[in-house]
Amino acid sequence: MNPTIDPAATAWLLAATAMVLLMTPGLAIFYGGMVRSSGVLNMLMMSFISIPLVTVAWLVFGYSLSFGDDAGGGLIGDLGHIGLSGIDPTTVHVTDAAANTGVPELLYVTFQLTFAILTVALISGAIADRAKFSAWMIFVPVWALIVYAPIAHWVWTPDGWLAKLGTLDYAGGLVVEIASGASALAMALVLGPRVGFKVDAMRPHNLPFVLLGAGLLWFGWFGFNAGSALKADGIASAVFLNTLVAGCLGMLGWLVVEQIRDGKPTTFGAASGAVAGLVAITPSCGSVNTLGALIVGVAAGVVCSFAVGWKFKGGFDDSLDVVGVHFMGGIVGTLLIGFLAHETMTGDKKGLLYGGGLGQLGKQAVGVLVVAAFAFGVSFLLGKVIDKTIGFRVSREDEIGGIDFALHAETAYAEGVHGHTPHTKGLFGGH
Repeated sequence: MNPTIDPAATAWLLAATAMVLLMTPGLAIFYGGMVRSSGVLNMLMMSFISIPLVTVAWLVFGYSLSFGDDAGGGLIGDLGHIGLSGIDPTTVHVTDAAANTGVPELLYVTFQLTFAILTVALISGAIADRAKFSAWMIFVPVWALIVYAPIAHWVWTPDGWLAKLGTLDYAGGLVVEIASGASALAMALVLGPRVGFKVDAMRPHNLPFVLLGAGLLWFGWFGFNAGSALKADGIASAVFLNTLVAGCLGMLGWLVVEQIRDGKPTTFGAASGAVAGLVAITPSCGSVNTLGALIVGVAAGVVCSFAVGWKFKGGFDDSLDVVGVHFMGGIVGTLLIGFLAHETMTGDKKGLLYGGGLGQLGKQAVGVLVVAAFAFGVSFLLGKVIDKTIGFRVSREDEIGGIDFALHAETAYAEGVHGHTPHTKGLFGGH
């Protein structure tokens, strides 16, 4: 008998897909507030342009490479669904084998697409204020196909080699957070530090933007995590609550560190801590209970609050702390599964603290190491190829004068860059 569509699961996944798509504009606002006023439009554009670029790549090759039948060794999907071949409105992606029900595969394609879009957009924060927009437009679709697609296949398909190993990643700690974080580190090294790194303050130009963006991300994260249940059931509800709890405790953990270390809790810290908690619960939300989510959240808030300062010691300019928050938060959440996985969520004892052995922790560690190494290595090579051919970095003059005006012939604010009106003659009828 052919599988049938589950209306409740389909309705929930439609809503979740829209929520995850909203995360990319939310990220744009979050990142846009974190940069200086001379680069906010470029920062917004780097996120927004990821939506059409990844969409085209995903529909032509990406979905088939990620979720198509295994082409061998659990490494990559075949091209059986190139251009969505064989998928139409009647095709069902089975989510409940016992009941033989599922969701329309076109919806599943779209849901997974929104993850790929957000993941590549995250990388842009590491190269803020100095990347050529044309180079970024090449990087985005290529990265989605040669980095994101293989990792998604390893982790999220039954034939993927990490899935067969038993590595757990419910909603993207490996596929989204560690992959983007490791790639962000690679790109920060390819482009080098911004002019004035370690000398100029480079403070966020609009903290209300940062908080608004964090709020939109938090809202979308419920679709990101609970939508990954692919059903409207008790597990989705538990994942929803875990997501809320971890975001809250991430914020509190970060603010406590700021209070003890710096004497004052900050709005920037509140936003960063919430995101850190949400990052860490992403891989573990379907494996830990509510107490586990609390531990994951506070651990991420504390660890990431220290990790963002490592770039100054390491000498790499991760402009908007993608490495410190997403890479480190992803590692925290992925490894804690080995300690905190609970049988009420997983069905058996996997976590060390709840009767499981060290085996699951080892599987999680393998996933972290392999995904991080692969994403870093391939991203570094891709970035270098683009840099050696068309150049990936703007000129020193354009970076100092304002990347928005240099690349987009626009500025975000009426007073222009650095508090004065830019020269616009011949562009907008200026004088």
